[in-house]
Amino acid sequence: MTVFADTPGPGSLRGKRRGGSNRRDYRRIGVPGPANRGIKAERSAYPSWFLWPAFAILGVFFLLPTVLNFVYAFTNWSAYHDGVDFVGWQNFEALLGNGDVLIALRTTLIWAVLVAVLQNVFGFALALFFERDSRINRASRAIFFIPVLISPLAIGYIFQALLKPDGALNGMLGGVLGQSVSIAWLGDTTWTIVVVSIVQSWKWMGLSMLIYLAGLKSIPEDVLEAAKIDGASWWRTLRSVRFPLLAPAVTFNVATALLGSMNGFDTVQATTKGGPAGTTEVLNIFIYRTFGQGLYAQATTMSLILFLVVILLAFPIIWALRRREKQLL
Repeated sequence: MTVFADTPGPGSLRGKRRGGSNRRDYRRIGVPGPANRGIKAERSAYPSWFLWPAFAILGVFFLLPTVLNFVYAFTNWSAYHDGVDFVGWQNFEALLGNGDVLIALRTTLIWAVLVAVLQNVFGFALALFFERDSRINRASRAIFFIPVLISPLAIGYIFQALLKPDGALNGMLGGVLGQSVSIAWLGDTTWTIVVVSIVQSWKWMGLSMLIYLAGLKSIPEDVLEAAKIDGASWWRTLRSVRFPLLAPAVTFNVATALLGSMNGFDTVQATTKGGPAGTTEVLNIFIYRTFGQGLYAQATTMSLILFLVVILLAFPIIWALRRREKQLL
């Protein structure tokens, strides 16, 4: 006996008597149902070969250079050799024995820690200050987020002009004090890295502010009401209730600040170019200068060293923050 899709069987009649629907069992008779036909139509409307141009660009401009980075680090590739020969670990031994590379690596770590701390302090302070929803606060949030959208090179050149001995900052200080001021803000071998770190933190503090604002807004009101009923002050509530609940925001902001600053180049290059006396020469500037000298393999080796340093230092910190986050929440 042939069973058609539109022919109700005994089971269908029994289901209808019991109040069930007389739906066709498309899967049992091997006919694609409406839902399956919709999914197939949607997949056919967006064929997978649309992704191939994106994959090709990703492979050519990201995956291939990454693989070649590991290859050329073990060669003598430079502007002073006709060919490219395998030299093993010679580049690593030469660079690790070079005091300038170790100084640049130490400067990079100091720079990264300063930027991570200052950026999060500024961002958290702004989030607390503009937490209340009002027209003025919403406009202020937008204003403080504008530097995030500006190019780091542009920010660096602007501050390089402001911080000159005859720049606008000294002019404003001279107008307030009533005397000539010519402080070399970017010429001190001790404090210049702090000044440049403040510039970098100022550029990105708007992003940290938004992340902390989102965390503050997600705290349940009943938790804050319970703390207020228990007599906790604003400071005690912030320290013991609100800040622990911001653990995911702290993890994200610290991780992005560390990873971004350890790969920093634009702001330092625009403001000091690694000076004075190399006190702000982070590793990326050293790589840039080495590549400009035609020592391509050594520059590639230093970028690989930076990659390993990021993995060995940044990721354990992120893991510790994630562990702290799980303990607090």
